[in-house]
Amino acid sequence: GDFLEAILCSSFDWNGIRPPYLVATENDAMNGVPMLFGYLLTNTAQMFSDIRTYWSPSAIKRVTKIKPAGLAANGFIHLINSGASALDFSGRETRNGEPCIKPFWEITSKDAAECLKATQWEPANIGYFRGGGFSSQFNTKGVMPLTISRINLVKGLGPVLQLAEGWTVELPEKMHKILTDRTDPTWPTTWFAPRLTGKGAFTDVYSVMANWGANHSASSYGHIGADLISLASILRIPVCMHNLPEEKIFRPSSWNAFGMEKESADYRACQAYGPLYK
Repeated sequence: GDFLEAILCSSFDWNGIRPPYLVATENDAMNGVPMLFGYLLTNTAQMFSDIRTYWSPSAIKRVTKIKPAGLAANGFIHLINSGASALDFSGRETRNGEPCIKPFWEITSKDAAECLKATQWEPANIGYFRGGGFSSQFNTKGVMPLTISRINLVKGLGPVLQLAEGWTVELPEKMHKILTDRTDPTWPTTWFAPRLTGKGAFTDVYSVMANWGANHSASSYGHIGADLISLASILRIPVCMHNLPEEKIFRPSSWNAFGMEKESADYRACQAYGPLYK
């Protein structure tokens, strides 16, 4: 299962370069939908991950004896999953010498080869996979802009979107090994540092994880939060959590009739207009 999901979600297989398929593992349709949103907005492969662990600066220092620096200075979230992590997210595709994730028509044979070279196929963890098989394992390059998102179903309310923009982070080799060994070293790892605002769900990195609706997220290359918010308003899906400045957000002008507090107005407008599709 892991091998199939990893290859299907990637932008290439044994037949060559092609559009990615979208596969959400563990039957999580509410993570599959934002994967579809991300793909339709960017034309790039998407990554399904567990939001597995929050590592605080003090815990990192205690466990590894190394103080995190740079984008990792405030701590980070461990994105990891055994299956549907597109090999594109190894970060070995490049544009102007920088790691990126490209639409399939821009991917070169060298890009695909580098992604495969960076991926190990580890024996599957038999605690999860009694039938064996292989899990993809790679470590995502930094620094790449990343947007994670998820839809949650709330009884009496319906679908609600949440998202966080941030960056992938590369750790020193020793720190990386110690921290991955605390989870599962046979699975692909992405260290994610969300952009903090100092308030609400983005007061600190822990708050981001604590406010997440489930242990899964869909990752898309780039900072696409503004596009996701506009798309959500078109579909009448309220947004409960984001870290975008107000000037980046565009919703229909009729949302202004529902109050001056933008997130509350979003909920009221979506309820009043009702879902675009039923």
